Amino acid sequence: MRFSLSIAVLAVFAGSAMADPLPSWQEGETKSRIIDFVSDVTDPGSDNYVTPSDRIAVFDNDGTLWAEKPVYFQLLYALDRLEEMAAKDPTILSSDVLKAAAAGDMDRVAKSGEEGLLEIVMVSHSGLSVPEFQADVARWIETAKHPTKNIAYTDMTYQPMLELLRYLRDEDFETYLVSGGGIHFMRAFVEAAYGVPPENVIGSAGKTRYEVVDGVPTILKDPGIAFIDDKAGKPIGIDSKIGKRPIFIGGNSDGDFEMLEWATAGNGPSLGLIVHHTDGEREWAYDRDSHVGKLVRGLDEADERGWLLVDMAEDWKRVWSGTGN
Repeated sequence: MRFSLSIAVLAVFAGSAMADPLPSWQEGETKSRIIDFVSDVTDPGSDNYVTPSDRIAVFDNDGTLWAEKPVYFQLLYALDRLEEMAAKDPTILSSDVLKAAAAGDMDRVAKSGEEGLLEIVMVSHSGLSVPEFQADVARWIETAKHPTKNIAYTDMTYQPMLELLRYLRDEDFETYLVSGGGIHFMRAFVEAAYGVPPENVIGSAGKTRYEVVDGVPTILKDPGIAFIDDKAGKPIGIDSKIGKRPIFIGGNSDGDFEMLEWATAGNGPSLGLIVHHTDGEREWAYDRDSHVGKLVRGLDEADERGWLLVDMAEDWKRVWSGTGN
């Protein structure tokens, strides 16, 4: 009886060990490289063993963990909030780009470039305390639908990447978000969406100030940009927040190039991963000519730098976390 029980226990442990940590990834070189890397750095007998305290994994958000078309989802939130604000006080529409945004004229908004987009974000994201702003983002996330897919934004997270985050944490990696998106915007939903705690978010930051409001100490969001966590800002943000080079780095665009370059240039093992949007049927196919998520240099240099280029159409069995495809 004791022998039979031992066999049963061993069978359970063997089944757990053999369970596929990445079931939504197709079998092949891409999946094998990820698993081989994680197995190597977590094996105490390996020359590439990395102690748990140094197992740092960082991921971009837009286009890496969830979709980013037709524009970044934070901009869609900004447009909805600007419309609500203008309904209460039309005088806030003090420029042509703000008027175009409130009217839903995306062509004029797009032509305004980065400067126009920043103006929209600065106006729509200010005038609230941080808790008020994050509560408003959480409300929007729960109720808003994507303009063309007509599904919830949180259903447009990538199931294969959720599995990757979970797999890394199961192997004692600490996972962080390092995104050009706003830090307060992301902190409103990242724990529920990705299992990443709010304190593990590194993002762009608007100006804030401290004030006692009606006897309550408060952090208020003001117009203006304090830090842009994109391109060269990403390694600076990682260094300031974490103080260590990550060993697993995930991105999808040239906005992530410097983060990948810096993190994989250190001594010791590392794996850089780029999500390449090749699936025009289930998602969108884009890279070099896209107005968001442009991928040129990363595409050209991935092989020579040893970065793993994930072909969404070929490497993923399913795309979305919430729709089953």
